[in-house]
Amino acid sequence: MKPVDLQSLAEIAGREHLLTSIEDRICYGYDSQHVESLPDAVVCPADAHQIAEVLKLANESGFHVVPRGAGTGLSGGSVPITGGVVLDLSRLKRIAEVNPGNLTATVEAGVVTASLAAAAEKAGLLYPPDPGSIKVCTIGGNVAENAGGLRAIKYGVTSDYLMSLEAVTSGGEIFKTGARTHKSVAGYDLTSLLCGSEGTLAVVTSVTVRLVPLPKHRRSILATFLELPAAAQAVANVMAAGVVPCTLEIMDRTTIRAIEDFKKIGLPLEAGAMLLAEVDGTASAAVEEEAATVRRVIEEAGAESVEFAADSAARERVWEARRSALAALARVRPTTILEDVTVPLDRLAEMVSIVEKVARKYSLLVGTFGHAGDGNLHPTFLTDQRDPDETTRVEEAVGEIFIAAIDLGGTVSGEHGIGFAKSRFLPIEVGAPAMEVMRRIKHALDPNGILNPGKVFDSQVSAISFSASVCPPHGDVRHASTGSA
Repeated sequence: MKPVDLQSLAEIAGREHLLTSIEDRICYGYDSQHVESLPDAVVCPADAHQIAEVLKLANESGFHVVPRGAGTGLSGGSVPITGGVVLDLSRLKRIAEVNPGNLTATVEAGVVTASLAAAAEKAGLLYPPDPGSIKVCTIGGNVAENAGGLRAIKYGVTSDYLMSLEAVTSGGEIFKTGARTHKSVAGYDLTSLLCGSEGTLAVVTSVTVRLVPLPKHRRSILATFLELPAAAQAVANVMAAGVVPCTLEIMDRTTIRAIEDFKKIGLPLEAGAMLLAEVDGTASAAVEEEAATVRRVIEEAGAESVEFAADSAARERVWEARRSALAALARVRPTTILEDVTVPLDRLAEMVSIVEKVARKYSLLVGTFGHAGDGNLHPTFLTDQRDPDETTRVEEAVGEIFIAAIDLGGTVSGEHGIGFAKSRFLPIEVGAPAMEVMRRIKHALDPNGILNPGKVFDSQVSAISFSASVCPPHGDVRHASTGSA
């Protein structure tokens, strides 16, 4: 970048909030997907007005701007693959309001999702979206990716709770979308347009979200199966029975054993697969009735064992174990490649069988877990990026799984987004006409291509890999589909 632009950025945000050292830039050169590329600088603005000034300067000088929350994204969405400036939104962390009377909360983009959830719970309310990285990820990042989570089966995803946004256009204009009313059809639905746009259309600075009453009763169920496809079929049977659990998760044998080795909570190592289900509600009798139905359907589907969590402590242990699945799997091999596909529920058993078949075909170790109740699976390849042959096999296997998901009427991303990692698969899923509509929207809102270039749309831009001394391979989480592993 030109020295004059760096000076201008320092004047906008304050010199202490402009980071240019190699050490700082390395920290912002990757997200949880670990495609790596250095930004030219990092700026940490305090509010929407400073963001607007940064974007005006970017348009005048021609440098790129990549918005970033906590860096927990899993598709390379916040990686500055063309350099430019990373816009760190972590200083925007004010919870402006939790309003029980209107069932809403208004927070800035840098607020950690768990902090919003805790503030809502203190008021006797629930903010339902709960991504796996809830203790770290931010609301702004959740909006950018339209994050889901374990409760999505019953409660939906981020977009289902967005009522209003404050955002800044690529040209530096601050604008608002939606309303704080629970109904609004005034004009185009810009709130929905920006949600899931991965920072390519505007920079979201503040959100108003809908809250719901906090459920008073919960019942958790743990079931084991001999085979993963049987557990997947049980999921479809539960949903067909007319009960919608708040959570319905699946884990295969590899995942179960990795979690037990990590957490040592007594998971059954002999199980071929596990289902974790939970029902919740305000009336105890209704919750017990639904839980009994879920248990009956799972037993009828051929479960080896089905049991309720004995108490709240047992419940917490089970769900903490599920949330540790990725961390547990990451301990098995030096490189962990977490993927994300979603298929219709009636094709879920078929999809898990395909994953197992692909793993055998390419002689790869895969741990599969995910939000089975909404058809969202996370096939996780346990590999070693230092082995070129194995890396090639992983890339080919991931590609086959993506294409299979599309062929089954599903999607290459249920919740992780497209980013850089999956851009070459998006046209296969949505088709050329839809891609052209997206490009037109992008050009209309960001005519100079300032915001987060190389994301969503297939790009020839290549990310740069750091040396192993900077990013050691053990515990590295990558997407083989980028070709960068």
